[in-house]
Amino acid sequence: MPDAVKNTDKVINLRVLLNTMTLDINLNGLRVVVTASSRGIGFNVARELLRRNARVVISSKNIRNLQRAKEELKGAGEVHAVRANLYDHKELENLISVSWELLGGIDALVWNAGNISCEPCLLHEASYQDWLDAAKLHTIAPGYLTTLLVRKWLEKRTKGTLIYLNSVSVKEPMPPLVLADVSRAGLIQLAKSVSRTYGSQGIRAYSVLLGSFDTPGARENLRRLAEERGEPFEETWEREVLSRTPLHRTGKWEEIGSLVAFLLTEEAEYMLGSTVVIDGAMSRGIVI
Repeated sequence: MPDAVKNTDKVINLRVLLNTMTLDINLNGLRVVVTASSRGIGFNVARELLRRNARVVISSKNIRNLQRAKEELKGAGEVHAVRANLYDHKELENLISVSWELLGGIDALVWNAGNISCEPCLLHEASYQDWLDAAKLHTIAPGYLTTLLVRKWLEKRTKGTLIYLNSVSVKEPMPPLVLADVSRAGLIQLAKSVSRTYGSQGIRAYSVLLGSFDTPGARENLRRLAEERGEPFEETWEREVLSRTPLHRTGKWEEIGSLVAFLLTEEAEYMLGSTVVIDGAMSRGIVI
């Protein structure tokens, strides 16, 4: 066989290997709702779950971004889009009822949320409305979605999994994100409470503390911070993101995708209620 043909075969085989690596965890049609998933972390987690054969509903309050995201994701698997403003309890109810109908049930929720409008902001800069917004987005919305799903799962006598994407900054606070840090800290308690109360009935929950991932939202926040400090964006990105981890990089999407996919499998059952850190050793503490 000519060398050129052999080399071509090697390239093809390598491409096949790379394309199948993310399918090591096969979710076998698991029905998953991912919130705030038209871009950034939510979008990329949805894509990674689709690549592992999940059936996914994405959501966003911005219908244009939502439709664009659906178009980008549809080549990866079965994806549906449902508009949902996470501040509105009626839209949270609609998200669950419509997603249930589209998928024929819901096996899991991956909770994700962006930032409230004032962030990054320091404590003395926050208004009463900012605190209300933070509580609604980071505590009330995931809590109410949990209530809705637990009721459904108990009624149908089916298992279910809840994964709350959180931030490592609830463990080591970052002052410009104080509102988010305070209001998201409760997700750790929520995951433990759900697991202890309903674990015997097949309902489990996890809180995942994320380090830095390269998203539009992260760049927007740090750009604002850089402007306030009067320094180049690259300096802020280096100091606040890259230099915080010995790996000197942000997290990769396949890394968070593999972690979330694993937590959705039965192999992670005995970890129910756990707080899992994926931050490139950004945080210094060893006790959560």
